[in-house]
Amino acid sequence: GEVLLPRPCPAWWAPQARLLGRAVYHVPTPAECGGVPDPYALLETVRRIRDEGGTPRLLVLSVADDPTATVPPPEVLHEAVEAAADEGLHIVSDETWRDTLHRPHDTVLIGPAEMAPDRVTVLTDLSGAFLPPSLPAAVARFPATAWGTALRARTLDVLTALGAFLAAPVAAAAAYVLGEPDEVAERLVRATRLHARVAAAAQRRVLAAGALARPPQAGRHLYVDLDPLRPALTARGVGDSQDLEDFLGERLGMPAPGGHRFGDELGALRVRLSTGPLLGSTQQERMTSLTAPDALELPHVERALNMFGSAFDDLRAAARRMEPPR
Repeated sequence: GEVLLPRPCPAWWAPQARLLGRAVYHVPTPAECGGVPDPYALLETVRRIRDEGGTPRLLVLSVADDPTATVPPPEVLHEAVEAAADEGLHIVSDETWRDTLHRPHDTVLIGPAEMAPDRVTVLTDLSGAFLPPSLPAAVARFPATAWGTALRARTLDVLTALGAFLAAPVAAAAAYVLGEPDEVAERLVRATRLHARVAAAAQRRVLAAGALARPPQAGRHLYVDLDPLRPALTARGVGDSQDLEDFLGERLGMPAPGGHRFGDELGALRVRLSTGPLLGSTQQERMTSLTAPDALELPHVERALNMFGSAFDDLRAAARRMEPPR
């Protein structure tokens, strides 16, 4: 059956579904957050798919969202889960960044499995918060039902047929971090605090330049909307998110994947910006950032943030020069 995804969503979701031969439909998200579909838009999309002869079966969502770095309020998530349940959809909840809340004492994060345990499979990519990208491993928790047991068995059959086995060193590392030893937990807390500080500083620079970005609440990135600076960007030959990706990638000296890679419209001037490149260009600089009492005071972090901000300040200055006189 068809797969429904929020717009925007992680870059890998739609390609994976299409590799399986599944049609993908993107559903708009609420104004206050990303990661979950607007419940009314979800119901309308399901109705439209069925009117066209389709069979929507699966909704994928995220409670600590990539790319928007937002956490949906519990009531918003509940409405989306309730709408999905009413339409008979199974839910896959990607909770890769769940353990990276920037303000854990102020942010309420509830997963859909806590609301509808029989309808939700929880997926976590351990190379998000726990393991380096060179050690790819993920964990899935299926519903504790007969149907969930059958789904798990079918998933294992497919993975076996594909030869998708974990190498012994990767399996050992995954088992170790899943035990949450003190050194892993402490490093995660330090890393989360560091990325939260840098993400907030980057967002302040984006907003000061007149662009838009929701306050980052989780993860190691922020999602920026540069539509308010469109006239200045148009003057530089930037007309869509692919142009914007190329333009900012060169100006910032870091990857700046456009929103089209996350299911957004090509014409929308949005990019996902990671905080990692702002922490240093060498392993030593990154480690210094991780252990410093205040990384924002480090020369290499301050320099990176200033360069980051200047790219947007230049666009803001150009946009102001193009404004008609008052």
